[in-house]
Amino acid sequence: MTLKLTVPNMACSACANTITNTLKSIDANANIQADPKTKLVSVDTQASETTIKEALAAAGYPVA
Repeated sequence: MTLKLTVPNMACSACANTITNTLKSIDANANIQADPKTKLVSVDTQASETTIKEALAAAGYPVA
């Protein structure tokens, strides 16, 4: 399942790295692309959308 999420708090590449690492901790096989310029995160994962959104919110990057 591929999710396209808008993350307004993602401001730089360090934010993108934190988001990527957070999501990899849930699904190590996930394919994640985080773009600070567009504030978009694309996640190809087996985890549920709710799980992904909760993890991002817990890391300080709530989904819009």
